[in-house]
Amino acid sequence: MEESLRNRLILISAILNILLLLVAVGSCGNALQQKKLKEKEMYNRLTIEEKADKYAREGASFEEKLKNTEEALQKEKADGEATKKALVQEQLVNQSLKNELEKISKLKEALEEDLKHALISAKEGKSKK
Repeated sequence: MEESLRNRLILISAILNILLLLVAVGSCGNALQQKKLKEKEMYNRLTIEEKADKYAREGASFEEKLKNTEEALQKEKADGEATKKALVQEQLVNQSLKNELEKISKLKEALEEDLKHALISAKEGKSKK
């Protein structure tokens, strides 16, 4: 009986050892699968962080370019306003010169008319003598 009990214990122990071995192998397989998932997740996180960092740098670069462009635009607007003011002043000067030219033309015509009358008067005065 002792022998049959011993054989049973060995059989139970062998079955338990096989079960425990299967559990251990399954656990190792599960751990390996978990490790692969964790590595994949870490890879994805690193990739996302690199992209986020890249986009942040690009965003900062674009903001700097935008700032420079806005400054250039403001300078161009200021230059445009200065040019408009200069143009208005030039137009005023031109109008003033036109007015002066018209006055001088009228004076010239009046002088020519006076000269004609003076010549006619001088001729009539010579012909009367």
